[in-house]
Formats: sequence, structure tokens, C-alpha cells
Amino acid sequence: MSNIITITFPDASTREYESGINSLQIAESIGPRLAQDVVVSKVDGELRDLSYPIELNASIELFTGEAPEGHEVLLHSTAHLMAQAVKEIYPKAQVTIGPAIENRFYYDFDIDGTFSDKDLLRIEEKMHELANRGQIVTRKEMSRDDAITLFKKMGEHYKVEIIEDIDPGETLSAYQQSDFIDLCRGPHVPNTGEIKYFKLLNSSGAYWRGDEKNKMLQRIYGTVFSSKKSLKKYLNFLEEAKKRDHRKIGRELEIYIFDEEVGPGLPLWLPNGTIILDELEDLAKESERKAGYKRVRTPHLSKSSLYERSGHLEHYKDSMYPAMDIDGTEYYVKPMNCPHHHKIYAASPKSYRDLPVRLAEYGTCYRYEKSGQLFGLMRVRSMQMNDAHIYCTPEQFKEEFLDVCRMYLMYFEIFGIEKYMMRLSLHDPAELGKKYVDDSDLWIKTEKAVKEALDDGGFNYTEIPGEAAFYGPKIDVQVWSAIGKEFTLATNQVDFAVPGRFNLTYTNADGKDETPLCIHRAPLSTHERFVGFLIEHYAGDFPLWLAPRQVIILPVSEKVHDYGREIVNEMFEKGIRCEIDTRPEKIGAKIRQAELSKIPVMAIIGEKEVEARTISVRRRKIGDQGSIPLDDFISEILDEIKTRRHSYRKTE
Repeated sequence: MSNIITITFPDASTREYESGINSLQIAESIGPRLAQDVVVSKVDGELRDLSYPIELNASIELFTGEAPEGHEVLLHSTAHLMAQAVKEIYPKAQVTIGPAIENRFYYDFDIDGTFSDKDLLRIEEKMHELANRGQIVTRKEMSRDDAITLFKKMGEHYKVEIIEDIDPGETLSAYQQSDFIDLCRGPHVPNTGEIKYFKLLNSSGAYWRGDEKNKMLQRIYGTVFSSKKSLKKYLNFLEEAKKRDHRKIGRELEIYIFDEEVGPGLPLWLPNGTIILDELEDLAKESERKAGYKRVRTPHLSKSSLYERSGHLEHYKDSMYPAMDIDGTEYYVKPMNCPHHHKIYAASPKSYRDLPVRLAEYGTCYRYEKSGQLFGLMRVRSMQMNDAHIYCTPEQFKEEFLDVCRMYLMYFEIFGIEKYMMRLSLHDPAELGKKYVDDSDLWIKTEKAVKEALDDGGFNYTEIPGEAAFYGPKIDVQVWSAIGKEFTLATNQVDFAVPGRFNLTYTNADGKDETPLCIHRAPLSTHERFVGFLIEHYAGDFPLWLAPRQVIILPVSEKVHDYGREIVNEMFEKGIRCEIDTRPEKIGAKIRQAELSKIPVMAIIGEKEVEARTISVRRRKIGDQGSIPLDDFISEILDEIKTRRHSYRKTE
């Protein structure tokens, strides 16, 4: 038997090597620069350490730290490096988990006290010291029992708890650098000298396993890149993102608050925030009316039998609030509007001529999120959404599904969202009957129909196996804000199972009953999440139509207050949100305050403007726009509001 194997590269070229060669040696055979930069390889589609021996013919890809695959390995390896540094400085610290997340990593530690900024600097210095040693990183495989014995001996009881939850027959892996060893699937960089450009960002508290009943741990966040330039660029991005944080701006602009006595994850919308919600809902109502939707309303409370029928109690109970007993019957606050809409559909007989039926609701739902997972408006327990369900025939499905996707694009254009990606979540066949409705043929048929619709519509999407809803495939829409921060917003789900549970039918052309398909959609996400996104997207500088305070009149003296109030009244009658600053301040101070309050339009008036019935217009962040007749100004403002422009365009 020959000990020569053939390695195939991404460009379909091939080379021959001796059996047992590893990816690092292959990189060295190609060139010294690649060998220096490569951090991980993919062998026959599986990510592998560079030291992994290749015994048979294989295809291979080599990734540097600039590639997404390589960057994730850098992040995970740096999390281990940080844990090693913490253990050297704080020998009694218990290590828990340390995953890579988007452009960052974190690690949770059980220590006495908290980490200060000074502590983070000390840990970072120790990390540089350990990295510069060029410690060899080796992979060790062991049985579950051996892993338990190892980590018990090390006194790492959190690791033991993790391992005890793993199936007894599974082979585990750990990575060791010097005396530090940690449980991990890998892969990792071959030695710590590959880790050069990193920064610890901050620390915070985090409950073990995200459960507030467990002990509070200390979490350290950090980031790493393969070049100094990339690290600097990301740190600048974080600074800008910090300025745009919706929690900070939401407080400054009096959009929403949380109150301890009301409860975590339950936002209170202040008048300014309520205006934004109303504008979003008006937009939704307008677009849905044009698209043929009919609006409905449903209660916040329902019997448990409704959720037993829908499958929510079977598949979704952990995200629902506990049942309450009312007159001996269990009731739940609703986590979703779907079952209620199904009941409305079933309230009257339907013919194929009546379909599609499109039901929309501005509904409030309640979902239990662990306190450690709550985050501003992005993860809450009470949420509002312009939720809708479309009941259609199989022949109507593709066009209805595409119409929903087109509605996304219409909204994206209105809000100036230029970059998006659709994630198509598919089922995992191994989880049929457990995580997913047990009907393989229906899954295959429905997923094929969704893919065909997306392909026909020319939409960009990626397939994500194992993340479908329990009743069918779904699309989650990723969008990027003005500074490139990624958010998950809209959702579009196909339900082929639940309509049957509710005995939903329509009479076909032959007079026989058939079960409709159901499309769940919420193109503006929850309004909480969407407002959080918009705050950061616009940095609080909302377009005129969405701004809680649209126009402010700035009188130069008390003599012109009457003219200012006249303007306010006229604008108010025309539906423009306008106010007047009558404080005895100089005009410069009034302008500065209006700028800080992020009011889009300032109308400055003096005696000259009173006499000519004009105003001097100033646009926030743009500056003076000159003098304009009052009637023309009002017409211009009304047109900008009506057309929902997301940025000001001066008309000639």
C-alpha cells in the first residue's frame, strides 16, 4: 500500500505528500508567509488543528486569522490564554466557559470579588507574557470518566458539572498549553505566539448558565485580530457603538425606562418613545392595508388547552410564564399571537376563493427570558409587534411568501438599511419527533418551496441547519446599522403543522376540505428590538417623520413669542410636532440645547421674520438653510413627513 496521498486545494489543483503530513507542513511547502499566517485548516469539510495528521487523500483549505474561520479560532484560543493568565494571577479562581462570539470572546470565572479596570490591565500584561513564550498548544482526547477524574483532581467543579451532562460514551477533547489545560472541542492555534493583537474590553457579572438562581460569576470580554490595523479599526468601531448605545441614548432622549418595582425586561414607554411606536404602527397599518391585510385584536390571556393544541406547551413552555389558576382552570399570558389568529380564521367557513386570508395585529406578547439574558430593548419580557398570519393554498404560497420578503425591502428602504442577509433556518432530521414536528416528507417539501421562492425572488440567503421553528422552516433577517453593527430583526416562518392541529380548512374547487399553509411574519421584529436598532442606526438623530420632537421655534427675544406661538398652533393643527423655547436665554444657548436634544429642525424668529412672516431655518448637523416664507416652510415639512424620507434632501 502506497504511503503517498493526494491533497486537493480549493482551486482544484493537487499535490502529493507522504501520508501523515499535517496542515502546517503543507502550508510550509507552499510558502513561508502562508506558514507564518495560517492558524487553522479545513480537511474534507471539517475544521482541524494544524497538527492534525492527514492519512488519506483529502481536500484541504488553509485559513489565516483574517478569514472568518481563522478569526474564530484566534478568538477561542485567546479566551484560553486569558483563562491561563487569570489562573496564574488568581490560583483559587474557578474557570467555567469561554466561547468566541462575534468579533469577541469572553470567559466566566468564579472568584472572590470583581475585576477592576486595573485588574484587567494586569491580566492583559500576563497574557502578553504567556503569548510571547510561544507555548505549544496540544490536543488531548479522553473518555468522559477520565475527563471527570482529571478536572476533579484540578478542583475545577464547574468543568466537572459540564462534563457530567455529556453522554457517557462520548470522547472528549481538551487543549493544553504549559500547565494549563481546558476542556474544548477546538480547533486552536498551534502555539500561543500566534496570539499578538488583543485587548481586554470590560468585565461584568453573569450568572452561571444564565440562571439567576445560580451563583454570580465574573465575566471578562476581550477581542483579538491578526493585525494591529484590524484591532485598531475594531476598537474604533466599539467606541462609536458605545456612543450609539440605545440604552444610553434612550435615557437621554427620554424614550423609555425600566423600573425595578415594575420588573426587569418590562419597558415603560415614555411619551417620546410612544410617539415612535405610534409612527411605526401607522406605517405598518398603511402598508398592510395596501397589501390586503385585515386587522384583528386578541386577549392577553388564554386557557392552557389553547397552547396544548398549538404545541407551545410541548415545545415552548420554558419560554412561557407559569400558569395561573382562574376558577380551577389554568391560564397563560400569551407568548405568541398565532393560536388566537388560527381561532379567528376558523370562526367562519372558507372556500379557496376566500384565500389568501391575511390577519394582522398590533399585539403584545410575554416571554420568559432569564435575567442574565435581558439586554435593554433587545431582549425583553414584554414585547409588541405588527404580527400577522397568512393562510393560503399551496399554489398561492410562493407569491405570498415573496410579497412578505418584498415588504422587508420596502421597510429597509424607508429606514435607510442598506445591508441585509436572510438566514434560512432548516430542520435537523435527527431531531424529528423531539425538537420538530415528526413529518419528514412535509419538511422536505416545505423547505424546497421556501428555497425556490427565495431563489426566484433573487434574495441573498444562507442555510442554517437545526434552527427551524418546531412547526416549519423560518427566515431571520440580519441587518447592519449605519456603522456596520449586526442585528437580527424580521422573521418569516412557514407553518405546515399547526393549522392541522386546529382543524383549519378551506373547500377546494372540487368541494373537498384541505388544510391551508400558514405564513407567520413580523417584518418590523418586536417594536422594542426595532426601536433599539433604530436608536443605534440613527444615533438618536431620527428622520423628521419619526422624530418625537420634529420642529422647535427659537425666538431671539420675548417680543416675538406671540408669533412663535402662532407658528406652533398652526403646525400643531397640521399634525406637525412643534414646540417653542421661551427661556430667557441667548439664541446660541437655545440652538445648542436643541442640538443636544436631537431636534431635526430649528426655526429661528426675530422681529424681521415677524414683519415678513418668514422663519430662518436651521437643520441639525447641517446648519443654516436661510430664510423661507412660513407657508413654504410648513409645506416642505409636511412633504418630508408624508414621504417618510430617512435623510434631508434640500429642494432647489
